[in-house]
Amino acid sequence: MKSWFVTTLGDPEEALEIREIKRPVPEKGEVVVRVKAFALNFFDILQCQGKYQEKPALPFTPGAEVAGVVEEVGEGGSLSVGQRVLAVPLLPHGGFTEAVVVKEEDVFPIPEELSYQEAAAMFITYHTAYYALQTKAQLKPSEKLLVHAGSGGVGSAAIQIGKAIGAKVIATAGSAEKLEMCRQLGADVVINYREEDFSQKVKKETTGHGADVIFDPVGGNVFHSSRKCIAFDGRLLLIGFAGGNIPEAPMNHALIKNYSLVGVHFGYFRRLFPEKVKAAHDELMELYKAKKIKPLIYHNYSFEEVPFALNQLGSRETWGKLVVGTKGVNR
Repeated sequence: MKSWFVTTLGDPEEALEIREIKRPVPEKGEVVVRVKAFALNFFDILQCQGKYQEKPALPFTPGAEVAGVVEEVGEGGSLSVGQRVLAVPLLPHGGFTEAVVVKEEDVFPIPEELSYQEAAAMFITYHTAYYALQTKAQLKPSEKLLVHAGSGGVGSAAIQIGKAIGAKVIATAGSAEKLEMCRQLGADVVINYREEDFSQKVKKETTGHGADVIFDPVGGNVFHSSRKCIAFDGRLLLIGFAGGNIPEAPMNHALIKNYSLVGVHFGYFRRLFPEKVKAAHDELMELYKAKKIKPLIYHNYSFEEVPFALNQLGSRETWGKLVVGTKGVNR
């Protein structure tokens, strides 16, 4: 079978190489998943470059999100051969491959209605948004939710989950095309942050109340402008720092406006509370079947196009999730 390997550190087209390897065999507590589709993430690029916090020995196969069919079950397993699943493989045996061994605890059944491409695009973004809005922010119906980078993978998930909860959703993006996508995802108000002062627009759209919850995966100046339009008793969710600048917050401002700065690290939560993640997965699957959420996919690429697709992702001109299909993928 074929797998992509990082054989040297560098940009994706330099670092990655396809190799033929033996099909994996599961041990106790593991399953082999025949991969139908896998998703790309920005940290895959960092891993190719050797700039990510995890630095496995070369060569290794990247890829953290796959969807496919259970092909073989190790001793004592509870999953069934032929079962449709999404899975979260671990380095150095990642998901850029045709078949992967995964711990059974990292495998999640999916319904027939969910395509493999969509399933591959769901885990990190939707679980992060769900954990942030439901668990950390405790977002309530009719509250005002501001989502930054609304056309991105995690931002698009946050818009949909916010609407499913019943919030009024305001989304920011940087182009007319991306704003239209935010509208299609359900955003009630969209703001081009390149052309407008979003903090003033949020105040206007909420008649001075401000945003009860702000979902910020950008950081930098976006964080500081967000502080200007957060409501009294608001919750500012720190999802990440895609803007590249980690801001410092003046604590006196948080005290005066009585808002909370809330860190959101889904990966850590997942390690500590795997049973809660399983329950959240079940709830997300129900939301999908009810047509309240649907992954936003920029493009489906072929297996051979992985380096090209990662370079497109690195350009930051894409939106939603980028997904790769393997041979024989359907739906």
